[in-house]
Amino acid sequence: MWIDKVIIPPIIEEKLERKHQVLLDEVHDALLNHTRIRFAEKGHRVDEDVYAAFGRTFAGRYLAVFFVYKPVTRTAIVISARDMSRSEKKRYGRK
Repeated sequence: MWIDKVIIPPIIEEKLERKHQVLLDEVHDALLNHTRIRFAEKGHRVDEDVYAAFGRTFAGRYLAVFFVYKPVTRTAIVISARDMSRSEKKRYGRK
């Protein structure tokens, strides 16, 4: 999967900062830094499935980022991001 553009709607940005204490730069870092991406669920529209990306920020924080992927424009629209769970970190480190 190739991502050319990352979009974070303002309402999602506010939620990430308030609820999960995740900053925009951290989301971008996690998507660019040795990211492992897996299919999460079928989207409500054709060619707009939801994926989970597991990566590290350049500061070392492990994040799980959930996004809708638009393959035609290679755009990721972030819908959530949070710290990885212990089992996710373990799985991320193994591969």
